[in-house]
Amino acid sequence: MNATSSGPDLLADWLAYLEALHPKTIEMGLDRVNQVRQKLGLIPKFPIILVGGTNGKGSVCAMLESILCCAGYQVGCYTSPHLLRYNERVRIDKKEIDDERFCYAFARIDVARENCQTSLTFFEFGTLAAMYLFVKAQVDVAILEVGLGGRLDAVNIFDADCSILTSIDLDHMEYLGATREKIGFEKAAIFRKNKPAICAEINLPDSVNQQVESIGANFFQFEKAFGFSKKNTQWDFWGPKGWRYSLPFLALRGEKQLQNASTCLAALDTLDELLPVSMNEVRQGLIEAVIPGRFQVVSTQPMIILDVAHNPAAASVLSENLVATKPAGYTYAVFAMLQDKDIFGVIQELKNDIDFWLISSIHTPRAATADYLINEIHKAGISNNKNVIYKFPDCVAAFVFACERATKNDRICIFGSFYTVGDVLRYLNTLHSK
Repeated sequence: MNATSSGPDLLADWLAYLEALHPKTIEMGLDRVNQVRQKLGLIPKFPIILVGGTNGKGSVCAMLESILCCAGYQVGCYTSPHLLRYNERVRIDKKEIDDERFCYAFARIDVARENCQTSLTFFEFGTLAAMYLFVKAQVDVAILEVGLGGRLDAVNIFDADCSILTSIDLDHMEYLGATREKIGFEKAAIFRKNKPAICAEINLPDSVNQQVESIGANFFQFEKAFGFSKKNTQWDFWGPKGWRYSLPFLALRGEKQLQNASTCLAALDTLDELLPVSMNEVRQGLIEAVIPGRFQVVSTQPMIILDVAHNPAAASVLSENLVATKPAGYTYAVFAMLQDKDIFGVIQELKNDIDFWLISSIHTPRAATADYLINEIHKAGISNNKNVIYKFPDCVAAFVFACERATKNDRICIFGSFYTVGDVLRYLNTLHSK
């Protein structure tokens, strides 16, 4: 399988080309990407599950993918962003798509784009490439993670057999609006008429109910239409198809993951006629579901935790998990964020959980400087009187410092961005490969 002669031959060259092709990282609207989709003739013949929301999307996608794979379905899964390799974004049967197939898909999309005389953003190219590869492989089901919004997000050009909304919190406000009402309106637009719409958010903005009514979706809300009961060594789920008893605790850590798992099972209940799964397949899938960077523990003495939390809601969940796993010793934070995020809000959520702040910037034009982060830490009321704040040239240097200082009773938490976690994870992989 070769790319056309008009395009690059290497995936890295294609990604550089796609980033340079469009002046904006994000351009809201579906007309351009829909036009190219039609030119490509992308008409999926398999069920599609759309997963949107502010936080929890990646975990929900991972659980659905794992359960459906255990049930013997050929599963296509599209998520973003990635931690280490672009290939992570598109998987079939849990296997990342190789460079050659990506290049082939990008080449076909680029020809269609030129024929339409239109532009596509980096994310729109990736979305079309994922669906192109899924259609070509004739998968049994596709799970598509919404990029940031819903109504005008590229994945919304595909009709869902089931749509999932994990949470509604303040993030990407420059695109989605500054209130939960506006954000809820955008995110709930992935619902479809007469199709199941699963919502894990308890505190619903009115705009979501209005979208449900105007679209005519079959709405299932957490704690009203489905939920869970936690026990000492297992948990039970109740939902549209009744109870599922004696479920195992998840490979994914954190209290919030039981709510995410319930959301997955509610979705599968509503898809029972299209994609039946047995209790054993559910149990196995929950045990096997993993996703890097979501309260991922990579060491125990000292405990080293990777978490991509980059908004106040995700930081609040991280705080709950840190409280639940509090060590005898100190907590070191390797912390770096993007400038366009609510940095102060994230610090406020975690300021009582961290003893030493190890601050750096990250290698992207959107990064906040270390000095800016330190200023926000001071604004949150954290003083440097006890040498609790240190500055480093990069995340790896901060992490190495933490490893040198931490005892087996301490812990190190790396958080703030996919970039932050990715840099440290890449370093750890390098160490393990030696």
